[in-house]
Amino acid sequence: MFESLGHVIVRHKKFVLSIFLISTILAGAIGSQVFNRFDSGGYSDPGSDSVKVWEYLEDTFKVKDPAVVLVIDGKEKSVDDPAVVAQAQQIESEVRKESSVESVISYWSAGGAPSFKSKDGTSAFIFVYLKSTDFTEIDKSGGYFQDKYDGKKGDIEIYASGGAVFANAINGRIQDDLKLSEAISIPLTFLLLILVFGAMAASAMPLVVGITAILGTFLALYLLTFVTDVSVFALNLTTGLGLGLGIDYALLIVNRFREELHKGLSNEDSVVNTLRTAGKTVFYSGLTVVLTLISLTFFPQNFLKSMGYSGAVVVALAVIGALIPLPAILALIGSKVDKGVVRKSGIKPKEDGRWAQLARFVMKRPITVVTASSLVLFLLIAPIANIKFSQVDSRVLPKDDRAYIASAFIANEFPGQESNPIEIIFPTGANQTAEIAAYSQSLATVPGIIRVGTPETVGESVRLVAIHSMPPRTPEAEELIHKIRDLNAPNGTLVGGVAADYADTQGAISETLPKVGAWIIFTVLLLLFFFTGSILLPIKAIILNFASLAATMGVLTWIFIDGNLSFLVGDFISTGTLDTSTMVLVAVVAFGLSMDYEVFLLSRIKEEHDAGKSNIESVAYGLQKSARIITAAAFILAVVFAAFIISGVTSIKMMGFGVAFAILLDATLIRAFLVPALMRLFGEWNWWAPKALKRFQINH
Repeated sequence: MFESLGHVIVRHKKFVLSIFLISTILAGAIGSQVFNRFDSGGYSDPGSDSVKVWEYLEDTFKVKDPAVVLVIDGKEKSVDDPAVVAQAQQIESEVRKESSVESVISYWSAGGAPSFKSKDGTSAFIFVYLKSTDFTEIDKSGGYFQDKYDGKKGDIEIYASGGAVFANAINGRIQDDLKLSEAISIPLTFLLLILVFGAMAASAMPLVVGITAILGTFLALYLLTFVTDVSVFALNLTTGLGLGLGIDYALLIVNRFREELHKGLSNEDSVVNTLRTAGKTVFYSGLTVVLTLISLTFFPQNFLKSMGYSGAVVVALAVIGALIPLPAILALIGSKVDKGVVRKSGIKPKEDGRWAQLARFVMKRPITVVTASSLVLFLLIAPIANIKFSQVDSRVLPKDDRAYIASAFIANEFPGQESNPIEIIFPTGANQTAEIAAYSQSLATVPGIIRVGTPETVGESVRLVAIHSMPPRTPEAEELIHKIRDLNAPNGTLVGGVAADYADTQGAISETLPKVGAWIIFTVLLLLFFFTGSILLPIKAIILNFASLAATMGVLTWIFIDGNLSFLVGDFISTGTLDTSTMVLVAVVAFGLSMDYEVFLLSRIKEEHDAGKSNIESVAYGLQKSARIITAAAFILAVVFAAFIISGVTSIKMMGFGVAFAILLDATLIRAFLVPALMRLFGEWNWWAPKALKRFQINH
């Protein structure tokens, strides 16, 4: 199949490149519109009790969350001071006149409701409800209200908060950070590619594949936004994987093409041989990563689904770019791929060099290497004992961000989560008056509950509101929700609100993880068996990948929870937790990329073994011919993801650092030391499989 593809591409190279160029331009032009259509949420489980509560509140009680929360701070003056009242009423009047506003309620218009006032009586709320339910409009409104109202106004200070303000703040930061990270990573990546390839022409090829994969994915995501919500965080994964894997696959293709040219083959034969060998490796490597990333779509949350969609699409496009337009370019330029020599040693790598020597060194003392490597992994994994999880809230923003400052002010000045109450719905509560009264009394005694409101009845349904003291997206709030749900409650009781949404989301992730793990293990074992014809090698790869992931989680805990080496990632607000969804993302992406390099390495080792070399020599020569590319690809991919560390959003820092660290750990300790050592210990058993299954393996 791959040989036939090579012949077709060579014969029609100009046509292939024309279609590729037109497609890229169209994808970039249309896909660029996606930036205004992203969602900053998507963390909720659509089938949870908390979502059902929101539906009841909206449909039955005609209640919705305020999109914007303004706090009027009278400084030293009471909110009942005539001067403060006059200014607050003027602000409220202005807000009511805004064309996007549906309704407004405040401390002053609600007749001095105590729950709307701060502990010291110098600050009070104005809740703003918007007409639109469109995310893009809400996002824009958040920025508008923050720009217009947040800050000092006469003798008072106004703080703008709420979902719309937070969405606008985080979306804006991610888009600005993305521009900065790309401005750093793309030029740096090109310089690294020049060092690896030793020539300017060859160095430009991987960037072409990576950038076009990104533009194609932007188009796919734009079309997807018409069907479902797509998380703004998908931007970072798209650019990271697109640029990184586009470079990885192009490195492999270009490197093999040069090898074939240096053997004296024609352009056509070089392209055909490249696709027959490296092309096949890229295809199965990409397929492994795509199947791994698809597991993210198993989660009910749109945040993780978005990552699954964007990740699978960008990897698939990187594979297509490496297998079709890139060979067409190579067929067109031929030996000119070595034009612009910068480093002669990069043009024609040695057949038997330092990597082969390292492999032989490791294989002479495999037990010592395995023991030492395992000790290093154990030390990296150890901090995982302190790991705790939570979800994204305003604390992912920098300390100087006005949205964070407003959120922190509210948390400090107001006795409870007035804008984030626990909402309890009794669908048939009109017939359960006595039970609800007893339940309310029990609810009021739960530690963390500040007050319980008066039941509100609409038709058959009853609504009860409870205010709690802790931030809603924290382990403490999750524990509170579990305690509330354990109370003796009337039949059909639904517990909702932000804290319940958080608890439901954490529960949904926990319930889905076994299914995700089973899918990844099954597909990887199957694909690696087809690729290698071995029973042992796929099992070894899975075990080493999980060890590498555990080490990554340990290091993330040590830095982001324990507070060590924080200078590596820049300033951030420590919450004593790791974001659950981000950690799931890091784990799945890192696992997929690790399998990527596993396929790269095993492909060359198996090629040498099938050519008749012994187990030891096939490992040595396989490492020599692939390790330079794997290490270069891993380092470049790590640079791409490490560029996200400069982000002002903590969860993006975590993702950037976590993936970069996992990649480097895998390409060094795992691939250079543990894999050769274990392959030496297993000997020819590396390639064993029952005869009945051997017929299913791919012919290399």
